Amino acid sequence: MIALLRAAVPLFLAMIAGMVGSLVVTSVLGNHDTVTLAAFAVVTAVLTPASAAVQGALRGLGPFVAPYRDDPSSAVPVVRDARWLSLTTGLVGALVVLCVPLLARITGVPPEVVREMGLLPYFLAVYLLVFASTGGASTILVALGRSRNVLWPTLVFGVGLGGLTAALVPSLGLTGVGIAWVVSGVTAAIVAAINLRRALGRPIGQARPRTREIAKLAKVSIPLAGTVLIKFGVLGVVTFAVSTTNARDTAAHAVLSTLTGFMMFASLSIAQAAVPEVARATDVAGARRAHRSAALLAITGTLVAAVLLLGFGDNLLILFSDDAAVRERVLGLLPLMLLSSVLDATQAVQGFGLTALKRSAASLLYFAIGYGLLVVAAVPVARAWGITGLWVAMALANGLLTVLQGTGFHRHSAKVGTGAAPASPIGR
Repeated sequence: MIALLRAAVPLFLAMIAGMVGSLVVTSVLGNHDTVTLAAFAVVTAVLTPASAAVQGALRGLGPFVAPYRDDPSSAVPVVRDARWLSLTTGLVGALVVLCVPLLARITGVPPEVVREMGLLPYFLAVYLLVFASTGGASTILVALGRSRNVLWPTLVFGVGLGGLTAALVPSLGLTGVGIAWVVSGVTAAIVAAINLRRALGRPIGQARPRTREIAKLAKVSIPLAGTVLIKFGVLGVVTFAVSTTNARDTAAHAVLSTLTGFMMFASLSIAQAAVPEVARATDVAGARRAHRSAALLAITGTLVAAVLLLGFGDNLLILFSDDAAVRERVLGLLPLMLLSSVLDATQAVQGFGLTALKRSAASLLYFAIGYGLLVVAAVPVARAWGITGLWVAMALANGLLTVLQGTGFHRHSAKVGTGAAPASPIGR
């Protein structure tokens, strides 16, 4: 368990670094111009799920690389295959981002906001391609037991993005944000490539795509990206449902959602760190032991964050809103949000466990069930019981996912070491 915690800490710090960079961008734009901030929000509303889907697809590489931890250089063919897959998913994401101005016009976004976007969608599309060009370096480093090296590219990106944005936005507006994003992304990609080269002990080089092996990677990676898209899409519907109530509840929901994101950092970092351990297990007991350790750490970390939130209370919430009515609403809903977050953390670990077993398609099915019910219920629940009913619904959806994913992991982990589940790496 200590080794798992040691591997998770750099991932947790990397998430914090990335978050700080994004917060700086929002703060700078908020103090620059309201229309500029609105245009940025519209673009990132598409960039966030697109980049999350690409990142989700890359996380599916872990179980294919983990078996090579003791012989990293032999993982190079898999890394090459991963690069082809990541470039393909990155290209799809980039094309979606390029369509933002068109989508904005169709959905009725004010013309001045659309005009303010300028070149930002093009810059961010380039950034997605740059990110995809790393071939999932962070996931590969974690799988090889080099999670410390994951911190540095993210730290470089976060510091570069925040610093360059503050320097360029006053004179260039959103174009400055785009330049900051691309320059920071390229720099981070170079750092990631250097770290990956050192971890592998040999150059990655070039090779023709191995269609069959790439398809095996995609069979795990693409469903994982699908779960991310489902979650972001359904949470977007929930936010829309909240917006049909009143402004105070909408603002309170935004604060609660932000706090939920903070609380998920611990569980996500631990879940990612546990993937190689579960993937390398040679028997049922080993896989389940690694999984139990991850679940225990994730729940503990989430509960610690919950205690801190409850302890600081209004003193912390004032950082998010100067409206006393909004803070009061958030405080009233905090226990529900904490329950939902603990359940979300638990199901996330179960989902990553299924990914480690190369069963992410099962996780996708469970998400379709759990969040499918939530998306159907969101608007009627908002009309009948408001924001309180919606957070109850989200807690129930996460609880259902915890049961489904936990049952799925138990069933599929029973095949570890029997030859019924794919336990060996793909061909070289």
